[in-house]
Amino acid sequence: MKAIQDSIPDNHCYGCGPENPAGMRIKSYWDGAVSTCRYQPRPEQCAGPEQFVYGGTIASLIDCHCVSTAIAAHYRREGREIGEGEPIWCVTGSLTVSYVKPTPIDRPVELRATVIDSTERKTVLECTVSSDGKMTAKGEVVAVRVPPSWRA
Repeated sequence: MKAIQDSIPDNHCYGCGPENPAGMRIKSYWDGAVSTCRYQPRPEQCAGPEQFVYGGTIASLIDCHCVSTAIAAHYRREGREIGEGEPIWCVTGSLTVSYVKPTPIDRPVELRATVIDSTERKTVLECTVSSDGKMTAKGEVVAVRVPPSWRA
């Protein structure tokens, strides 16, 4: 199965862009109505205590996983494959993160995003971050669809 991000053309985003060799290069996949992502944090993404993931990394994971999911949801809504026809782009309108407990850095994290509300221009998503099946953070993202000219 091809990742959502691998179907979005010309994606250089730090968090989700496959064309950014220095980025996190996350991979998200549809699992029914939920979008999932597994990511192995890197040692340099540590918080003050080296055994936990830096909160900014967690926020970036939630942001990029949700915005990619919003883009994929817009394509799905229009009955198109991701990347087919005129490109669809979304940007972060808002991001809210709640840190439930420290996230261990030495094992993969799993993100699960669900579209809560969607209109022509705006998609609201909820996302959880888990480690070993225990939720460590949750977030809400409002993704705003922008015209293709946004990339110019």
